[in-house]
Amino acid sequence: MSDNEAPARSSAERLARIRREIEGVDSELLDLLGRRAELSREVGRIKSGEPGIIFKPLREREVLDRLVGLKPASLPEEHLLSIWREILSSSRALQRPQNVAYLGPEGTFSYFAGVEYLGRSAAFHPCRDIHQIFEEVNSGRCELGVVPLENSLQGTVGVSFDLFLRFEVFIQAELFSRISHCFLSHAPSLASVKVIYSHPQPLAQCGGWLRTHVPDAALVPVESTAAAACRAAEDDTSAAIGHIKLADLHGLNILARRIEDTPNNWTRFVIIGPKSTAQDTFVAPGTGRAADKTSVIFTLPDKSGALSSVLDLLAANRINMRKLESRPLWGQAWKYVFFADVECDLRQPRYATLVEKLDETCHSFRILGSYAAGPELDRMTIDNEADSETDRRNEQ
Repeated sequence: MSDNEAPARSSAERLARIRREIEGVDSELLDLLGRRAELSREVGRIKSGEPGIIFKPLREREVLDRLVGLKPASLPEEHLLSIWREILSSSRALQRPQNVAYLGPEGTFSYFAGVEYLGRSAAFHPCRDIHQIFEEVNSGRCELGVVPLENSLQGTVGVSFDLFLRFEVFIQAELFSRISHCFLSHAPSLASVKVIYSHPQPLAQCGGWLRTHVPDAALVPVESTAAAACRAAEDDTSAAIGHIKLADLHGLNILARRIEDTPNNWTRFVIIGPKSTAQDTFVAPGTGRAADKTSVIFTLPDKSGALSSVLDLLAANRINMRKLESRPLWGQAWKYVFFADVECDLRQPRYATLVEKLDETCHSFRILGSYAAGPELDRMTIDNEADSETDRRNEQ
């Protein structure tokens, strides 16, 4: 045996032993997941006659927080959360099928935000516009809806706020999704790309990169990033700008990542449902996690100091307001409605008197939902870590 053959054989033997250990661990995990699935089905049977929705975001947040506190150092937190969101998604689906409306078609940023947060076991139904999402949830055809509410660069998605006035739906949870764009194509290189498709917003958000790297390519706006990927998949001289996962959906190559000119681009999404989360928001001390954020909508009498009275009531109760925005009141010229986010759970009993005073002070006052402050989900971070690990293994 040569000097080079002995280390190679030793490495092969170690790899074979480790792979056998991994197979054993996988078998144990499979047994445990099977036991968990049976328990989920039993929960579903117990809840079969109860009203309300299966999705319990505060309970799920409590589960995830507990697991993060117990996790081994070898498992990155982002990976743990990604794995358990899928486990929780499976658990909900085993209890009862869950239909989720989103702004389609498949492959939009709304779609991937919903999949990342609610998991792939939910049944996602594309909608032609945000209005249809509210209709599907309000009618009960879909249990949940994924709605874009505001963007860190472009501000409020006004139509989403307006629709809360027209439909009796409630915010169940929120999440923040990084809007990061990739350059996708069958072309072998950037120089081969002649036409670039995308929604007008990504084309504008990546304008500097496009001028630098593909200055001669034609820019063609289309209705969505998902539609752009479909067009780019048709030939080898076209490209699309969109979510990294569009590459998997359409078999495209990723020629460049994170090509947006401003990297700190996030969209706040909310998960809406047809029922108020009143029964889920208050958690008794020592039994779990309460909501730490509430969204409200209100109108005011047309008199001096009306808005100041609302702000004074919140200040007197030491409640911080994170957002305040006015919108034209639909169907009434020169009348306005206010949307606000406050840092507390207004449904807790200790705020009952405050809510009564707010109701008396405002012309109309409605709590849209109390929920936990949402996570920041960055799919690119996990994918980049996975790619780096793959590269390291290939080098070995």
